[in-house]
Amino acid sequence: MRVEPFTVGSYVHALKRGARGMIITNDEADKWRFLRSLFYMNDDYFDPNWERITNGYELYYRPDSWPERKPIVKIAAFTLMPNHVHLLLKEIKKGGISIFMQKLGQSMTNHFNEKYEQQGSLFQGSYKGKTISEDTYLRYVAVYIMVKNVFELYPKGGLRGATKNFEDAWKWAEKYPFSSLGSYTEVTSSSIVDKDVLGEIYKTPHQFKVFARDVILGGKWLESVFE
Repeated sequence: MRVEPFTVGSYVHALKRGARGMIITNDEADKWRFLRSLFYMNDDYFDPNWERITNGYELYYRPDSWPERKPIVKIAAFTLMPNHVHLLLKEIKKGGISIFMQKLGQSMTNHFNEKYEQQGSLFQGSYKGKTISEDTYLRYVAVYIMVKNVFELYPKGGLRGATKNFEDAWKWAEKYPFSSLGSYTEVTSSSIVDKDVLGEIYKTPHQFKVFARDVILGGKWLESVFE
C-alpha cells in the first residue's frame, strides 16, 4: 500500500509499521502514551514540553494557557497493534494528514529512543495511505480497522478464535482501550475520535455490530484490499 492522492474532505486509511517489523510499544505505559499522542499531536499548536506539563493530570488535560485547540485532521477510527497502527483519517486542511502522521511518528520515535536507549526511526519509512472514495468501502474499512485487527489480539485464539466465539470476542474487543471500537459501541467516550460520517452510517451500536458480524463471519473482507 502506498500513499494515494487525496484532497480536503477525503478519508484516508493510514498505516504506519515498525521498522523491520519491530514492536512500536513495549509496555502499557507506551500504549497509553500513544493515545495521548493522538490527542496532543492533532493540534495546530504544539508544546514540546507537553508531557511534562500534562503529567499528573487527566489523560487529555489541556492547560488553559494554551491557545484554543484546532485539530489538523479528523480521527474517525484507530487501532494500535504490536508492530503497526491503523488510522482512519479525514483531511480537513491541506496537508493535515501528512503533518499529523509526521508529528505522530516523530513523537513516538523520540519517546522510544529516549526510554529504551535506541537510535534511528521506530518506523518503516513514511506512512502508507489508501484513499476511500465510496461509502461501501468506508463501511468495510471501519470494520477492518476496529474489529478485524482487534480480533487478531483476542486472547482465546486470535481472529480464528474470535470468529468461533464472536459474542465473547466482541465483549472483549469493545473494552480494548487502544482502539476506537468502544466509542462506536458506546462502552467508552473519547476525546480523540470524531465519528463524522461513520456516525451517520452506523446510527446505533447494534447496527455496527450486526454489520461487523456479517463481515467477519461471512469472510466478506479481503485483506489484500487494505494492506
